[in-house]
Amino acid sequence: MDNLLSITTFIPAIAAGILALFLRGDDEAAQRNAKWLAMAATAMTFLVSLFILIGFNPQDTGFQFVEERTWIMGLNYKMGVDGISILFVMLTTFLMPIVIASCWSVNTRVKEYMIAFLLLETLMLGVFMALDLVLFYLFFEAGLIPMFLIIGIWGGANRIYASFKFFLYTFLGSVLMLVAMVGMYSAAGTTDIPSLMGFPFGTDDFAILGIQIVGGMQTLLWLAFFASFAVKMPMWPFHTWLPDAHVQAPTAGSVVLASILLKMGGYGFLRFSLPMFPVGSDVMAPLVLWMSAIAIVYTSLVALVQEDMKKLIAYSSVAHMGFVTMGIFTFNQQGLDGAIFQMISHGFIAGALFLCVGVIYDRMHTRDIDAYGGLVNRMPAYAMIFMFFTMANVGLPGTSGFVGEFLTLVGVFQVNTWVAAVATSGVILSAAYALWLYRRVVMGDLIKESLKTITDMTTRERWIFTPLVIMTLLLGIYPALVTDIIGPSVTALVVQVETAQAAYDAATQMAQN
Repeated sequence: MDNLLSITTFIPAIAAGILALFLRGDDEAAQRNAKWLAMAATAMTFLVSLFILIGFNPQDTGFQFVEERTWIMGLNYKMGVDGISILFVMLTTFLMPIVIASCWSVNTRVKEYMIAFLLLETLMLGVFMALDLVLFYLFFEAGLIPMFLIIGIWGGANRIYASFKFFLYTFLGSVLMLVAMVGMYSAAGTTDIPSLMGFPFGTDDFAILGIQIVGGMQTLLWLAFFASFAVKMPMWPFHTWLPDAHVQAPTAGSVVLASILLKMGGYGFLRFSLPMFPVGSDVMAPLVLWMSAIAIVYTSLVALVQEDMKKLIAYSSVAHMGFVTMGIFTFNQQGLDGAIFQMISHGFIAGALFLCVGVIYDRMHTRDIDAYGGLVNRMPAYAMIFMFFTMANVGLPGTSGFVGEFLTLVGVFQVNTWVAAVATSGVILSAAYALWLYRRVVMGDLIKESLKTITDMTTRERWIFTPLVIMTLLLGIYPALVTDIIGPSVTALVVQVETAQAAYDAATQMAQN
């Protein structure tokens, strides 16, 4: 089918346009129609995206389903997917119907709420499919606007502060990336991403203000892109916007933020930093490895002292993203496979954990850990679901959380045993804060009077969790569903990076002799 990527990308945007133009009023019927139209659009997007997955050939390491045309002012519209990006596309289309289903209890400005999520889906899909620098940047930055509105309008009491902090952090981080893109266009004469992946950006060392830049222009360009992607993930110490954003965001906003938006940083490293600046990546890899290890331990310790459930899970997300960046900068098959697997797995698990918080928040309107206790006595189904995803978050064998962390640690151990040792301690700490949270919220006697009438999960809520449980178990038992698709593309990326690094090392050695 022609234009399959564009059709998948813009179905949600078309639905948003229909909502904006034709749906009138804010009565109960209008709210219900808005929800059902958004659900139909996201479900259709997922069904269409299945044709991309079915027609995708994992053995072809190039870009597939490529669409290219020239827009106004010479802008190049080019879309495509490879073994690295296709699973992020599928993760997005899979999760968005679940996100919309979780919005059913929203009754304030419902039409605008659905429009924001539909536009956000289009922009997120565009990020993972764009094969042009300008197009990628437009999708990447425009995605901030719907999330800014979701937090700022439908968020908690301190939503204005959180939304502006989110926007400013992530937008300012991208300014340097834009400057770097201009420099790349000046050097290469193109904004075509596949062409830039093979372009030999300069690696000759030089000095700026007396500071020796090892790796030359590649290192500077790498740092500019790093400024954006490190904030987006977010990496320590650029993570401080995330807990505030999560705490103030509505449940659906937190799910999208944790499950999809954070993955754009990791995807950016895989799509730009490694293939375009392999020498710069090699020069900066030790710094990233240690930053990742520190992030895992530090944010796990911070999670241990949280009193807000959402904030605890937010810090947990930063720790798990530490495994991702660590795996990416090992430059080996196990590390990269583990990093991508961890991002996909975290999309299901973190999203489910925020939904778990949303279930009891809808009933009690508080996220305070101390406000709960003994929920197993009144909510046995909820207790079971929450336990399952708590164990998956810890990395219990048999769940997808184990596979990603294990592969990443295997890859890191081959590169730096000290980093691997520090990061492994994070696995123990994750068990501490996750089980501590579960014990205080779910276990024990039901003492608090306010909880004695709380009701268990509804049928709708159980259906929301069902696909997340299935995918977490399926990938834990049969990880080849992911690794078989990403494997050939990751191998090609590893070879490309190693070849470039070896050529640079040889040239440096020759210059020294």
